[in-house]
Order: sequence, then structure tokens, then C-alpha cells
Amino acid sequence: MILVTGAGGALGTLVAEQLAGRDDVVLGTRDLRRSQGPLPVRRIDFDEPDTLAEGFEGVDVLLMISAGYGEDDTVTARHGAVVVAAEQVGVGHVVYTSLTADGDHLPYALPHRWTERRLRESGMDWTILRNGLYAELLAWLAAPSADGRITAPLGEGRLAAVARADLADAAVRVVVDAPTHAGRVYELVGEQAVGGAELARAHGPHMTYEPETLAQARARIAASGAEPFQVPMLVGTYSAVAAGFMAHVGGDLRQLLGRAPRSALAAAVA
Repeated sequence: MILVTGAGGALGTLVAEQLAGRDDVVLGTRDLRRSQGPLPVRRIDFDEPDTLAEGFEGVDVLLMISAGYGEDDTVTARHGAVVVAAEQVGVGHVVYTSLTADGDHLPYALPHRWTERRLRESGMDWTILRNGLYAELLAWLAAPSADGRITAPLGEGRLAAVARADLADAAVRVVVDAPTHAGRVYELVGEQAVGGAELARAHGPHMTYEPETLAQARARIAASGAEPFQVPMLVGTYSAVAAGFMAHVGGDLRQLLGRAPRSALAAAVA
């Protein structure tokens, strides 16, 4: 049996749609009211560790979609509880959606690397999908204003963004044939590095890109009502992109998909 955690989230929903025709898949979500479609659903809440072992009963392959929304200690506690519960009930293989190696410069990289280490130390088979940052995230980080401007502290930096749908496709290909991917680490970044100027041109001839400073972005994000931990996360993402650390293209995505990846730029402006 395959169980997909975070099935109510953006990535999990795409994975669930592709697995809908199978009879060996169960979806896990913390809010059963959000469950839709033909697949059976179990309540899986990473913040309630005592309930996880029961939720993982009978699972052979666990697609563990990262629960990265929170401070580092919160995320590592969630992921640690998942691994412990999976070990307890005899899950055979964990497929984990991690963060691209270039993401080591990002403020939220530590829980991903911690989880990778914890999986390697477990007695289970594992596969690590080091996902690049979503093209859809870039679209949000550099969203056009009503007056035709993209204002973001990206400088001349570019992001090897990847369409979320491609990451869902890759995850499905791995979980349905998990034994052949055991012990593998896949770097899943895009093949097109996109920056503010490219985004502006893709939106049309009247859109302009106007870089701002990190200090301006920090003040803007703080004033938006963001959670305290989100401010350094978002500012750090801008900083890493602007400094050129997130522009490396290539990796294993094309090979794993068996086709060309979707256009990150098209996904960002869709």
C-alpha cells in the first residue's frame, strides 16, 4: 500500500489526482473535511505524533511530503515523529520531498537536511526527492502590481524554478516503482533560470521590473501580517536568488520524468 501525506496541500493534491485510478493508495491529511475524490483517506497529523503509527498501519511505501511550515524545531519534530512511527509499524520505504542542494543557502534548509540524515539512519529503504523551488512560488514572490510593476529584491538573480506539476509527476513515478529508486537522491530543479526581467516580459510589454532592497522587502513582508518566522524565510529566499545561488539548472528531472520538463516561466505567469 502507498500512503501520501499532505494530500490536502498543493503538491499532494496533484499527486493524488494521478494516483486516483489505483486500488493500493491511501491519502493522508490532517483535515478530513478537505478530502475529495475516489481514494480512501486517513487522518494523518504530524502535530499529533501518538496517532501516526495507527495511521501508517499496513503501509509499504510512504510518500512523506515535507511539513515545512514552521520554525526549524517544529518541522524537525514533525518529521522525526513520522520516521519513528514508520519504523514502529514496519513501513518498508519512505520517499521524502526534500530541498534542492542549492537550497542550503536558504533559511529553511536545516530541517530538510536533518530529515535526510534521519532517514539514512533508519532501517527503512528511502528515496530523497530534492525539489527545486516552485515556479508558482516565484510568481508569488514577484507578483505584478495593479499598476504594471514587478517589485522584488531579486536584483539580477535568477531561479531554476520548477513547475509544481512536474514535481508531482516525479513523485508518482518513484512511489509506484519504489524498489528501483531505493537509496537514490534526485536533484529536481528546472531547466530554465527565471528572473524578474524575464517575468516582466512574459507578462506583456507594459510590465516593468523594478528591483527593491532587502530592507524594503523585509518591511513590506512584516507589514503584510506574515508570521514572525516567515519574514526571515522569505527575505532569505530573495537574498539567495539575488546572490545567484539558486540559478543552477539541470539535475535529474528530465531523466526521471522521461520527457522535457514543463516551462517554468509559463507556470509562473499562468
